[in-house]
Amino acid sequence: MPPDDERSNYLLAQRTLLDRVATGEVHRIRGELGGDQAAAEYHDELEGVALGLSFQGIGPDGHTASLFPNAPALEERERRAVAAPHEDVDRVTMTIPMLSAASKVLYLVLGESKAEAVRKVFAEDPSPEAPASLLYSSDGETIALLDRAAAAELDNIS
Repeated sequence: MPPDDERSNYLLAQRTLLDRVATGEVHRIRGELGGDQAAAEYHDELEGVALGLSFQGIGPDGHTASLFPNAPALEERERRAVAAPHEDVDRVTMTIPMLSAASKVLYLVLGESKAEAVRKVFAEDPSPEAPASLLYSSDGETIALLDRAAAAELDNIS
């Protein structure tokens, strides 16, 4: 999808962050090319890139990035980015190996609708049914910032 499409994550990031701060390089996924072509281009663009921070959310279904439950993209171990079609949108996502190579993986999760997913991700065994449970920093630190509602199904929450 083009970067000015209302469903575009890039548009959201541009409006809420990139337009407000001085940035270095921005590696935008050119979704308007279609999933496969955009993913191939992005894979090449990410060669040699090491993420310092992988900033993630978690959806009510346990997805993160565009890594959805039981999707083929969860199995990819060689490519840095892949097409991840979902519902009516051609998506492109970085793969688990690319994202987990970040020095820090930071999850920010808010809201009651995420509580079950948060429990599956942080209190149960990793599973492709909750893709975020598969994404932790491989050599660094993983941090979860949760509001009370999102953390409600975890033990020891007061």
